[in-house]
Amino acid sequence: MKTETAIASATPLKKNQFSKKIKKQKTLVFMSIPFIIYVFIFNYLPLSGWLMAFQKYRPGKALLKQEWAGLFQFRLLFQDETFLRVLRNTLCMSLINLILGFITAIGLAILLNEVKSMFGKKLVQTISYLPHFLSWIIVCGIIVDVLSPETGIINQLLLKMNIIDAPINFFAEAKYFWGIVGISNIWKETGWNSIIYLSAITAISPELYEAASIDGANRLQKIRHIVLPGLKSTIFILLIMNIGNILNAGFEVQYILGNGLIQKVSQTIDIYVLKYGISMNNFSLATAAGIFKSVISILLIVIANKAAKAAGEEQLF
Repeated sequence: MKTETAIASATPLKKNQFSKKIKKQKTLVFMSIPFIIYVFIFNYLPLSGWLMAFQKYRPGKALLKQEWAGLFQFRLLFQDETFLRVLRNTLCMSLINLILGFITAIGLAILLNEVKSMFGKKLVQTISYLPHFLSWIIVCGIIVDVLSPETGIINQLLLKMNIIDAPINFFAEAKYFWGIVGISNIWKETGWNSIIYLSAITAISPELYEAASIDGANRLQKIRHIVLPGLKSTIFILLIMNIGNILNAGFEVQYILGNGLIQKVSQTIDIYVLKYGISMNNFSLATAAGIFKSVISILLIVIANKAAKAAGEEQLF
């Protein structure tokens, strides 16, 4: 009886505390209303379109008056060899981008932190950030020029160093494509991705560095025993978020640099949706592919978050 009475008295108390917090922060609540409405209209209302994945959708009819097909589109999706191939391509390119992106961003942040000259640090930061603001169309144009068999600097260097006997057409051989995509993403995004790691490093207490110096630690030992442990929580949070985007390998770079000779390795799920779904008016198949991406992304985030919790590390939620 005492327990029930305590629970009953605690419930109104929690409600009163909640109402008091709302009253104190009513200005913030009112400011957030337009954003909540925006998210609801543009992020949640369009989810009604997911019904198309369970229909044989044809434009011109109301959504609820379409012919229902159950899981037909999903069965069609997983029986399609092309979809399984683009799924492989997407996963492989995402893993390459994820691994190389983490290593290079963390490495650049650590190196920038070790630069003592403020002018030199700001100069390197500015140069490394600039590619992020370039359109993928411009970046792909630069990549094509750099890798050109006739005038590309890469082929010219390889020829002069006698590494190759004849120029390589990098966009005609499938074995080079994933590497080109990975290096392109690193060049464009490493500087920008390093910002959050550099911020986390600057938050580390200077007293730790002073104590390490007194103990005779050199720079490498400070990086190993102070910087990397200080970055661990940030790395885990970003890793969980990036694992959720594992099926988002990109669209622009693969679409622009891809061609008929290498389409078996260049097409991603997004290109598949455009080519075999939207372009062929098969909106139901395109929606089914989109739902598959969303569901897998949610599952991966939940699994990664639980794995981090089991390991006793930082979690996203």
